[in-house]
Amino acid sequence: MMKIAIGADHAGFELKEEIKDLLTVKDIETEDFGTFSTASVDYPDFAHPTANAVEKGDADLGILLCGSGNGIAMAANKHQGIRAAICWETELAKLARQHNDANILVLPARFIEKSDAFAIVEAFLGTKFEGGRHQNRVEKIACM
Repeated sequence: MMKIAIGADHAGFELKEEIKDLLTVKDIETEDFGTFSTASVDYPDFAHPTANAVEKGDADLGILLCGSGNGIAMAANKHQGIRAAICWETELAKLARQHNDANILVLPARFIEKSDAFAIVEAFLGTKFEGGRHQNRVEKIACM
């Protein structure tokens, strides 16, 4: 069974809850790192534990949400083993997985409709990394 780490700030809370319901229907386990309301919070507080879960292998992939997607993606991408990609279309989600081996999907909650978010999540989770010519490029992402 696939396990997804998920987290959001206040701007992404409601969409996060809807995505969790979608994943439950699809028999995908989630670990929710918060937030748990629409009260104003700081996005790094949810980006870091979600990224840690993916980085340590406690989750297969992750999903993060904030208003624009930018702040929470920046925080997640501070982790060496994380490749968080902001996606607002299904094609971007597919390419992030196929070419970049993205392991966290970041959604800009204030800029996408729920139906689009669901399609993006399904595209991201349903697409595999192609490897091949992309492998060398992905290996060059990490700063050692």
